Amino acid sequence: MPSKLSLKSQVPTEPDQQEANRKSGIAYGAALALFMSVAALCGLGWALDRWLHTAPWLMVAGIVLGAALGFYQFVRLTSRL
Repeated sequence: MPSKLSLKSQVPTEPDQQEANRKSGIAYGAALALFMSVAALCGLGWALDRWLHTAPWLMVAGIVLGAALGFYQFVRLTSRL
């Protein structure tokens, strides 16, 4: 008959839980930074396109620039994991 693990060995210790919370917070922040940079610069490009009548070029430039900045932030933040 296999031995049963005690409940104490299954519960993460306080420092382990804090480290898991820190890592998940960094990962969440990195994903949010990637999404928000693309969305914000895409929106800015769209607004400038409507104002300057240059559709769709500034929106495309905003998406490309937002993706570049977002990936930079994503890599910078995830390197802390």
